[in-house]
Amino acid sequence: MNNIRNFTIIAHIDHGKSTLADRMLEVTGTVEKRKMKNQVLDSMDLERERGITIKMQPVSMVYGPSKYLLNLIDTPGHIDFSYEVSRALKAVEGSVLLVDATQGVQAQTISVLDMARQFGHTIIPVVNKVDSPYARVSEVKEEVAKILGCSMEDILETSGKTGKGVEELLAKVVEKIPAPKENENKNLLSLVFDFEYSNHQGMIVYVRVLSGSVKKRDNLEFKVAGKRFVANEVGIFTPEPKQVDSLKEGEIGYIVTGIKESGVASVGDTVTSEHDSSQALPGYKKPAPVVWASMYPESQDDFDELKRALLRLELTDSSLTFEEESSGILGRGFRCGFLGMLHLEIATERIRREFNLDIVVTVPTITYEILTKNGDIKTVYSPVSYPDDNEIAEVYEPWVLVKLLSPSEKLKDIMPILFEHEGVVTETETFGDDRISLSVEMPLRQLMRRFFEKIKTVSSGYASVSYTKLDNKKADVTRLDVLVADEPVPAFSRIVSKISAQDEAEQAVEKLHKILPRQQFASKIQGKAMGRILSSRTLKAMRKDVTGHLYGGDITRKKKLWEKQKKGKKRLAETGRVNIPQEVFMKMIQ
Repeated sequence: MNNIRNFTIIAHIDHGKSTLADRMLEVTGTVEKRKMKNQVLDSMDLERERGITIKMQPVSMVYGPSKYLLNLIDTPGHIDFSYEVSRALKAVEGSVLLVDATQGVQAQTISVLDMARQFGHTIIPVVNKVDSPYARVSEVKEEVAKILGCSMEDILETSGKTGKGVEELLAKVVEKIPAPKENENKNLLSLVFDFEYSNHQGMIVYVRVLSGSVKKRDNLEFKVAGKRFVANEVGIFTPEPKQVDSLKEGEIGYIVTGIKESGVASVGDTVTSEHDSSQALPGYKKPAPVVWASMYPESQDDFDELKRALLRLELTDSSLTFEEESSGILGRGFRCGFLGMLHLEIATERIRREFNLDIVVTVPTITYEILTKNGDIKTVYSPVSYPDDNEIAEVYEPWVLVKLLSPSEKLKDIMPILFEHEGVVTETETFGDDRISLSVEMPLRQLMRRFFEKIKTVSSGYASVSYTKLDNKKADVTRLDVLVADEPVPAFSRIVSKISAQDEAEQAVEKLHKILPRQQFASKIQGKAMGRILSSRTLKAMRKDVTGHLYGGDITRKKKLWEKQKKGKKRLAETGRVNIPQEVFMKMIQ
């Protein structure tokens, strides 16, 4: 094991992790230059298009005359996937902390560094993109030295684009990152840090072997899931899967399980030999959904196809949850839970692309804990299920701690946005000569009100944001209903802050008034919350000229026809129902 080095690259999103990994593969000869392509470790089309890592991809490289085995795990950089990052960090002994020389230390840089320190990692600091004409190498080195408490001489300089400094970085990995510690327990104990699904091979789990070894045809067991299976194949990534005789202590690779059912493999589970009495490794948790949204097929004929698509996604993404639901207007669909807004966006985009489905996705919501006046506790993640205010004693909602890093001169534009989104600044810290770091506590629901986009806009793209979940806090929210012709339309209901209920009601009513086609009778559109009408508009009736066929004659005949028309519209208003086309629903809920 003395020749093994297990490490990961951690960084803020778009700081060049995947590109630097490409150069490592080139320098070590793991991938021939003629076969190289950008983002080798990003296998999904979405990853290439967006320039981000969504799924972790391990790779084994052999380096130097002494044939050091370097196992690299390239991790997702986005906050939605922080649990996956934590399991990857648990699987290795050290981290390369990568900072973009043009952008400097960002909010996510600090949060992933804190996570790596919690696992006792050896940290190798690196300033990347030093070849850029916009690089601020000396300034950024000072920032990195400050957050690490190291000297500027300890910080390496690299360029993922040109390959500068990559050889020196690999040598530093061998020198600084410790070899895996030998475990006294010789029984198999391995951590699952990711998995994939193959139609032919079933679940393939990515593991770090902490003790013992595993080979083909071994009888194994998932400790958390309690499922037993036979290893059909074991191997390493080069970066393509390569079958080997066995995976030994300290090594990273894959096990083909042959299991073809969802809900068995999960990140953080422990694989041991069958009947082994060892306990599951500590720290496992099932990622809980943070945001919820409903998905409906545009055509109800595609309902079964949508169900098959979600089941297939679930095979490769254990953090996705869904259950069937029905809407009187949109038909049958699914209520889905996601880790965050990016997770939702990626899942819906994959359904559209990989399964060629047209879907309607509703406005995302979060989970509320409600204590009713009769003492019951309800968990609500849909506005339709939210009780009336007179039934509620207390409401609790999830809060987040937001870390915001911004140029000092942009602070005057950022503060009003924090106020608008109910943010409470708990800590400020100057960062370098011209930047400031803010710690802000705020309700999670406020992040979904275009918070990130607004911060990016007012800071001209220079501010960065990361967040971590806090405990639930008491909420001051209510259900806003939209009524059409005095009838509430459940699909338009939403949960809003009581402070902003008036504005939200006016915006919803105004939007629907603009897009709803006129009816045969005048129709009221109203926004209702806290037991009263907050906003109201009247949609005028379609007007038919009932006297157009008359030419001249006595005016009393025309008056009779107008009166008859007026009475008919009054009867319609009393008994008729407003027809809301499906495209209106789509525009309102998306």
